[in-house]
Amino acid sequence: MKERPRTAVLERRTRETDISLSIQLDGDGIADIETEEFFLEHMLRTFAKYSGIDIHLNCDGDHPHHLIEDVAITLGRAVRAAIDSGPDIERIADRTVPMDDALVFAAVDLIDRPYFRGELPMPMFGHFLRSFAHEGRFCLHVRVLDGHDEHHVTEAAFKAVGLAIKEAIRVRDAGILSTKDRIKVKTG
Repeated sequence: MKERPRTAVLERRTRETDISLSIQLDGDGIADIETEEFFLEHMLRTFAKYSGIDIHLNCDGDHPHHLIEDVAITLGRAVRAAIDSGPDIERIADRTVPMDDALVFAAVDLIDRPYFRGELPMPMFGHFLRSFAHEGRFCLHVRVLDGHDEHHVTEAAFKAVGLAIKEAIRVRDAGILSTKDRIKVKTG
């Protein structure tokens, strides 16, 4: 029996932003992205390429901060929805990426425990990663080990996060990787 594709389609409409996003975890790293922020597009294309996740995104916003933050929120939620709709995954992975003067380490645990630790020289993109991890409900650590060019450091971070997520979303044959097994949350 063929596994169904791990996908998610989300829209986020506020007074500040209008976002339409679809992703496929088992993609080819295709990035069909239209934003008003060219560096954001560059980082999202980088993330898509290194994670292997197909990303189709259209968005408009009233301010760069709102646009970058809301895209991160929507992408995090989409990754969580796609993970939750699929089979068990490897869950934990890390990667270190060199890029000229930059050397950046990223580690991820895609369990349902949101946490972010890290700092980038471009604070808005550190905020992006924090919002992405919190809304995706996973643990993400990013460490800048070396580097002085803020573009190189930020791009190396997105590459490292992408590669770590690519490994962490791999389908696991041996069942769930947890001493707690599956956790069921009852609400209401």
